[in-house]
Amino acid sequence: MRALVFDGPGLTPYLTQRPNPLPAPTSAIIKVEATGLCRSDWHAWMGHDDDIINFPHTPGHEFAGTISDIGSEISRLQIGDRVTVPFVSGCGTCTQCQSNNAQVCPNQWQPGFDGPGSFAEYVAIPNADFNVVKIPDSMSYSVAASLGCRFATSYRGLVLVHQTQATDTVAIFGCGGIGLAAIMIAKSRGATVIAVDLSDNALAFALSIGADHVINAGHVDPVVAIRELTGHGASVSVDALGSVATASQCIQSLRPRGHHLQIGLLPPVVIKDRATVAMHTVIGRELHIHGVHGMSAADYPLMLADISSGLLHPEKLIATTISLDDAPEALMAMDQDRAPGITVIAL
Repeated sequence: MRALVFDGPGLTPYLTQRPNPLPAPTSAIIKVEATGLCRSDWHAWMGHDDDIINFPHTPGHEFAGTISDIGSEISRLQIGDRVTVPFVSGCGTCTQCQSNNAQVCPNQWQPGFDGPGSFAEYVAIPNADFNVVKIPDSMSYSVAASLGCRFATSYRGLVLVHQTQATDTVAIFGCGGIGLAAIMIAKSRGATVIAVDLSDNALAFALSIGADHVINAGHVDPVVAIRELTGHGASVSVDALGSVATASQCIQSLRPRGHHLQIGLLPPVVIKDRATVAMHTVIGRELHIHGVHGMSAADYPLMLADISSGLLHPEKLIATTISLDDAPEALMAMDQDRAPGITVIAL
């Protein structure tokens, strides 16, 4: 099969032929039809993920396709099924998996990180009866691929972790894939949405999908601007970027008893012996801090129903579609200024 690989952290990715994966008894092989290009793939390529120890490595963790082969113990899936997969595959048997929280399974496996991913014609998924999600015939592979990481994580954060309501004012810091998905999802619940970014193009895109207010953090202090807009702070903040600055600004922009959702990946950092989260502010305002790490396959039907009903339109977030031939260059350019919206690789 054709696959994108790299031979070590930061080394130029390239296309090559790799052996087709074979199914273990409880796994399924998925013929990839579309896969998202996510900044997490760039982090993997750069060597920011210590789990990648086997090279050459194939990245890619949000995708959709058809079942091409199944293991001898698979009972729920059939060859030809149209499917997608959460970016976290659970073991299916631990306490977390049995409570529908596979996204925090202690024995989790992630395609594109713990093993070969979806920048290839085929990918193998373990514990497939537990982890693979069937998608409606009406849903395109590109849309289904765009759900697996950024959209599903935002959905879980704003619908399941914090049950966003029309009375909420949600401040979303970062208008990349996570942030744009969060804007759409918060608006679907009737909330007032404030989008914060450094790019006027990204903020214009945010307005086009429903943001009520936009703030360019390069021009004004977003904490002050949010307090001026709301009078007392946002009821919910979302760090959709993952940085010391945005995490701190999120906390400071909240009203008392507000809720913060940390979705953007934030590495462990201590500055001058002080944690990056201002715990004195958390205590003084009785704030609620939630980490959000994907969404289990068990919760996908809720999200798919909202899409099928027309409540959510993830297709509006897809800005660019490229081929696998274009993927090496696109992966290396992930840290550069890009057009807002999600890029999908169509195979």
